[in-house]
Amino acid sequence: MMLVRMPILALHGLTKSYGALKVTDNLSLAVEAGRTLGILGPNGAGKTTLFNLISGDVGVDGGRIEFEGRDITALPPHRRCRLGLGRTYQIPQPFAQMSVFENLVAAACFGGGQRERDAWRTARDVLEQTGLSRHANQRAGALTLLNRKRLELARALATRPKVLLLDEIAGGLTEHEARELVAELARIKAAGMTMVWIEHVVHALLAIADRLFVINFGQALADGEPQVVMANPEVQRVYLGVEPEVAA
Repeated sequence: MMLVRMPILALHGLTKSYGALKVTDNLSLAVEAGRTLGILGPNGAGKTTLFNLISGDVGVDGGRIEFEGRDITALPPHRRCRLGLGRTYQIPQPFAQMSVFENLVAAACFGGGQRERDAWRTARDVLEQTGLSRHANQRAGALTLLNRKRLELARALATRPKVLLLDEIAGGLTEHEARELVAELARIKAAGMTMVWIEHVVHALLAIADRLFVINFGQALADGEPQVVMANPEVQRVYLGVEPEVAA
């Protein structure tokens, strides 16, 4: 008898409109624990809106969101975070006047609901995990872009998430910096973290993702193994701008 594993995160028919513009249109997907799902799509496809719906920053117009089998559609963002949904933002949003360490303690206390002593321990662990230990006492606003990205990741990790939502975390980095960040994400994945990752730096995404989900105009375009999805003629046309060859 084959065992069917319940997904840790499942979206059922999510719909969101702004006036006449339907940003997500009956989107459904499921994410298994310990796996990395990469999300691709052209600008304006609805990717960040999808994350906003999952994290609770924006309310759904239709459909439902389940986390570990529980309907969380009506829960506010802080409740979702306490349950285990951690999120980064495309543009890092640290407390710029606080130190790196203080940012992580705040994330652990207020995002993760940890007591102060536990939050300090979590902050120290996450500093080591993300390579930020030597910047612990540096003001967050003075960090380089790569380290601001690391801090954005670290703040999400400090909440002790079960699922990590990454919104274009490699965006704006040099190729060398992106490789450094990918190596850190690979270690986080190897430790068992479930990740859902929106990214335009395709080579970074392909180095980590077990599966790709492509959306266009708020609708699912392709879903499957990364190499198969990237070879899909419709994905190449919509996302890469490559027109399929026409037989003579």
